[in-house]
Amino acid sequence: MRIRAFLAGVGMCAFGLMAAHAQQPAKPLKIGFLAEMAGLYGAPGQDQYDAFMLAVEERGGKLGGVPVEIIKEDTQFKPDVASQIVDRLMDRENVELFTGLTYTHIALAVYKKINDKGGFMIASNTGPAAIAGKGCVPNFFASTWQNDQLSEVVGKYAADKGYANIFALAPNYQAGKDFVAGFKAAYGKPLLDELYTPVAQQDFSAELSMIQAANPDAVYVFYPGALGVNFVKQYNQAGLSRIPLLNTATTEGINLPAQGEAATGAVNGSFWGPDFDNETSKHFVEAFEKKYKRIPSQYAAQSYDAALLIDSALSKVGGDISDKDAFRAALKAADFKSLRGDFKFGPNHFPIQDFHIFEAYKDDKGRMNVRRVATPMVQAQDKYAAECSMQ
Repeated sequence: MRIRAFLAGVGMCAFGLMAAHAQQPAKPLKIGFLAEMAGLYGAPGQDQYDAFMLAVEERGGKLGGVPVEIIKEDTQFKPDVASQIVDRLMDRENVELFTGLTYTHIALAVYKKINDKGGFMIASNTGPAAIAGKGCVPNFFASTWQNDQLSEVVGKYAADKGYANIFALAPNYQAGKDFVAGFKAAYGKPLLDELYTPVAQQDFSAELSMIQAANPDAVYVFYPGALGVNFVKQYNQAGLSRIPLLNTATTEGINLPAQGEAATGAVNGSFWGPDFDNETSKHFVEAFEKKYKRIPSQYAAQSYDAALLIDSALSKVGGDISDKDAFRAALKAADFKSLRGDFKFGPNHFPIQDFHIFEAYKDDKGRMNVRRVATPMVQAQDKYAAECSMQ
């Protein structure tokens, strides 16, 4: 009897331990969020992070029905720092899923390392040609665009409008040259002139005088961040608003509050705008404005889509990304309702999508905003996809 009682007691203890273990919540799936989060280059990264976290919070701290832990890391605009962060997160924290990435040189520093170590990256900004083309890898996905497309759509719009003489300006570094090259390729005609200004230049009076003298049909610029705020204000003050101002990433959502009415009438190219009339987009704009008290930018929009993409893929694999082929296939399927409308990947894991032109204006709430005025590129696939080996 004593032996039976002892065995029964052991059994009850074992059952209790198993029950207690079964009640323990599953460990959250760790997701590394890499972006610039402060300083001169931090505004896009903050919008990326805010939108991603909005999607997570709307789902009760889960994506794909499983709890997630978002590990936010500031890559500080430094490729070596970004590379060290990836090593630490993958080797010490066992992180295998990443999102974010704000700038091209950071993406190029880490994307192959993440892939080669068996991790996944869903980029929510930047789309370097090197990754879209010959350097494509199976575990890199972009919820954004290929870089050239943001200037190509503006070049196509300029050609459609019949602008005969265009003056182009951009900072004198690789991105500036790339965007002007993309604009020219789509425009299809020689430019009246093109200037590359020092990357830290804040006073554009000399260049504006040259524009006055040249009297072009239109001006194309790529001046992101603070450069764009100063250029647009000075352009207006110089009385040049009579000349159409075409741009990439200059009169975008982040810059508009600081540019104010000086940006009125300027047009930029993008894949999405806050006036999109679909259920996902309308919900996103309303929820983002309610939580963060500002109009979401394209950086926020593409990061929200990144969260929706991850959510859909994790749902298909039950939150288990250990089967790499299954999770990759789930990402490739892109089975979610994007705020841009239909969403599908090309063979290089970059979206095939429409690109639009947006005009800056003051909305009925007295805020500077953008509205869609044209769609020059429909279901566009980037020109580097043919070079990708993942056909």
